[in-house]
Amino acid sequence: MPDAIAPGEVWLVGAGPGDPDLLTRKAERLILAADIVFHDALVGPGVLDLIPAHVQAVSVGKRSGRHSKSQSTIDALLVAAALDGKRVVRLKGGDPSIFGRSTEEIAALTAHGIRARICPGITSASAAAASAGVSLTVRGSARHVRFVTAHARAGEVLDLDWAALADPAGTLAFYMGRTAGPEICRQLIAHGLDPATPALVAADVSLPGERLIHTQLALLPLAIDRAAGAGPALILVGEAVRAQPLVETTQIAEAVERC
Repeated sequence: MPDAIAPGEVWLVGAGPGDPDLLTRKAERLILAADIVFHDALVGPGVLDLIPAHVQAVSVGKRSGRHSKSQSTIDALLVAAALDGKRVVRLKGGDPSIFGRSTEEIAALTAHGIRARICPGITSASAAAASAGVSLTVRGSARHVRFVTAHARAGEVLDLDWAALADPAGTLAFYMGRTAGPEICRQLIAHGLDPATPALVAADVSLPGERLIHTQLALLPLAIDRAAGAGPALILVGEAVRAQPLVETTQIAEAVERC
């Protein structure tokens, strides 16, 4: 097991959306092999429970308005631990390569001659679609998926290419979209997307308190208000996320009879 990580090596590990059962086998193996784990605030409690008692766990989580560590400080901590010869895991919610600032951390490590590697994780857009029983793509009507960060600094305008995003032939996944919901609604409609376009608001994805709200683009702000809690919300927009009607028992029986 210790050979999973070499001394002085850093692994950026995707913790997935929160449910420890959604971790990859490799991610769990790396967590168990670490000397020290630097983890985000959004890593699920069940995942953190997998960190062995003898492994040092360091919270470096950042939440909107409550940043415990700056990115430069996190970079410095990773470098120091690796140069000290420790087996280092940087545990990130979701997938490290999707809005995980992995490029900055890898650059800081590489500048000090430290090997950095990535273990991908399940991103929350995929997990939310799975929980809702919908797809992110649909043959013929949703040909592409766009991952978009809806986070902007306080007082700044959410500067996105709204004309390109307002494409009815795709699916949009807005991360950290709780406060940006009204702007997303207004801009997409203003740039031509049908107000009746299906949307899904997801909070605490894959966790016991998961909340999924099917709605329409025009009602997005109201749906976000219903998704109680202070944590980040994921917003999916597009025909692919239309809620599917439940199949009646009689329909199942008829289908079986025809087989």
